[in-house]
Amino acid sequence: MYDVFVILAVITAVLLAFIVLIQESKGGGLASDFASSNQIMGVRKTTDVIEKTTWTLAALLVIFSVASAFCLGTPKQGTESIVKDMKTTAPAAQTTPAAPTAPAPAAPGK
Repeated sequence: MYDVFVILAVITAVLLAFIVLIQESKGGGLASDFASSNQIMGVRKTTDVIEKTTWTLAALLVIFSVASAFCLGTPKQGTESIVKDMKTTAPAAQTTPAAPTAPAPAAPGK
């Protein structure tokens, strides 16, 4: 179920980005293309549709995000960290070799 919500959230985010890019600041954008012609949807109606679509997609994105976080859930109460259960043994103490002894002094007179 988590995967479904994530996929829906990604699709919604892409559509939202597309709709936002269609819009232009100061009320232009896609609506300005229909300014000279008389369509069934006039300039004001096109702007209203794009704005409502933007708000709807934004709300859906929030809903899908919360739903995916809810479906992810939390781990069971009985589970513990595997690090706690690991038993490690300390490496064997490394013995350092004894310091080399100095050679015996030579006997005088030889």
